Amino acid sequence: MESEQIEIASFLAQYPPFNELPEEVVNNVACQIEISYYRAGSEVFKFGDKIHELCMIRSGAIEIYRRNGDLYNRLSTGDLFGQLGLLMGNKIRLPSRTLEDSLIYFIPERVFTELCERYQSFSDFVEVDDRSRLSNAVSRHNESNELMISKVTALISRESVHLDDKATIRQAAQKMSEESVSSLLIMTSALNEYGEPELAGILTDRDLRNRVVATGLDLDSPVTEAMTRDPVTLDDDAYAFEAMLTMLRYNLHHLPVLDNGRPLGVLATSDIIRYESQSSLYMVSNILRRQTLEELVQLSKDVKSCFVRMVHEDANSHMIGSAMAVIGRSFKQRLLELAEDKLGRPPVRYCFLALGSMARDEQLVVTDQDNALILDNSYDKARHGEYFEALAQFVSDGLNACGYSYCSGGIMATNPRWRKTRKQWEECFADWIDNPDPEALLNSSIFFDLDGVWGKTKWADQLNTFIVRRARKSPHFLGCLARNSLSRTPPLGFFKSFVMEKDGEHRNSINLKRRGTAPTADLIRVHALAVGSRAQNSFERLDDIIKADILPKGRGTDLKDALEFISMVRIRHQVLDIEAERRPDNNIEPENLSDFERRNLKEAFQVLSNSQRFLKFRYPYTRKQK
Repeated sequence: MESEQIEIASFLAQYPPFNELPEEVVNNVACQIEISYYRAGSEVFKFGDKIHELCMIRSGAIEIYRRNGDLYNRLSTGDLFGQLGLLMGNKIRLPSRTLEDSLIYFIPERVFTELCERYQSFSDFVEVDDRSRLSNAVSRHNESNELMISKVTALISRESVHLDDKATIRQAAQKMSEESVSSLLIMTSALNEYGEPELAGILTDRDLRNRVVATGLDLDSPVTEAMTRDPVTLDDDAYAFEAMLTMLRYNLHHLPVLDNGRPLGVLATSDIIRYESQSSLYMVSNILRRQTLEELVQLSKDVKSCFVRMVHEDANSHMIGSAMAVIGRSFKQRLLELAEDKLGRPPVRYCFLALGSMARDEQLVVTDQDNALILDNSYDKARHGEYFEALAQFVSDGLNACGYSYCSGGIMATNPRWRKTRKQWEECFADWIDNPDPEALLNSSIFFDLDGVWGKTKWADQLNTFIVRRARKSPHFLGCLARNSLSRTPPLGFFKSFVMEKDGEHRNSINLKRRGTAPTADLIRVHALAVGSRAQNSFERLDDIIKADILPKGRGTDLKDALEFISMVRIRHQVLDIEAERRPDNNIEPENLSDFERRNLKEAFQVLSNSQRFLKFRYPYTRKQK
């Protein structure tokens, strides 16, 4: 080989897909390459041109366009283009133009064809576009996890056993004994508008023990006096992991599965355990059995181990985030129980709120505590304030001791500002929506993700409904919130190179939360409010957004894939920190990533960047009408 060919081979070996080919193959390709120089602004290919070479950028920059003139992609050193034309009848589908003076390697079609036939890694790379490659990366991860691909119906071992609500407790117990079941679904005797009975409640062996035997309730009393009314249920199109997390969250032993309101079966804890490959189920169970704060603190040391095991067993980010949020809620719930044991019965009803990532079911191990209190409208600070101040302090201190650090911004129930009555919260949210100044927008991005953890949790659902209804009717607020969400941009330079922190402790790194998952959650929240979604989780919000058909075709799926990939890179980085006995954080150094991760992370950031541009277009800033 001549010196020039050696230099070409050395360059090829640095970039995919050539970096996965044998050295002798790369050397052979280098000997057959032709080089051309193009001045800035030159057309490389027009739509419909014939093409018989694969193109690789040696230096410079190329812009790829759709046939209507819209920019499709911007490529730089080491990137390929032209493969789509080679694979589709040797005609250019996407025109290209140089953005600056550029050198381009041209690889003959016969070499391209031979590489595709001989090396799967090469064909896999060139036969999909960047977005499809990102989607495939996410899909491969999801397909390896049984919990993710198994529908909840796969867990149902038998049809549910029913009885109508006019039966007695004795008849219900006899039915359970005859059928050898630990639960019985109680259906309404009155039919609905479709001529069908509806689920009124569930009777379990625990209900019989606690509400009948322990209290001496007459066995001939109506079964409605012993059953659990309005039980938590799950739709039949849910996945196995959603069933597991629902049972964890509500500490359920039985979960009815419905098909359009019609019972299909009842999942028992034993059904879930065989699918439970992580230890989150046992973690939550252990939390709820702890009797003191000291015992909770000791148990909290196992949270990181649980997190690591889930990642090693190929759980995806939705599953991990949900499980970690359930664990966090369980710590809060047990601390609130202990607080009430210590302080006595609450003087008025209340709801303890989780905010932010815990409310969205997107919590990881690097997290602080964001919480607040909804108080009954009868709350009087002079008479009741001392109790709730003490309760909030007990819970906040306990969470901090268990690894959920104090919020540096003071977004905690210990702050009197975030202890409000139901009426005051509605007035507060209404003011933020009607008068979206910078502070209101900042608070909206935090408090608009809320979830009831303890007490009158339905108040949280009602408050969420209030927020969605009011925000949806305010284009001015949505425009302001959209503009505010664009303050954090993905760390991608003009030529798709990473833009890293320039100073401080994390110099030359990328904060994947601040520059990746957080801005993605922000823009998804805007769309979700606009379509009236009441979901909290970003993936579930995206489902509602896609159904509403407000995004360009394919953008919703692209955004899902981008969020999943960025999240998993962040999660795996935290696991590596934990295993190396370092303090886990959200900062990654690109040089520590694999070529696969760097390439797909860039594409994920590009999807986020494109989504932010669309957000600005979809919700333009408008002045508030007087």
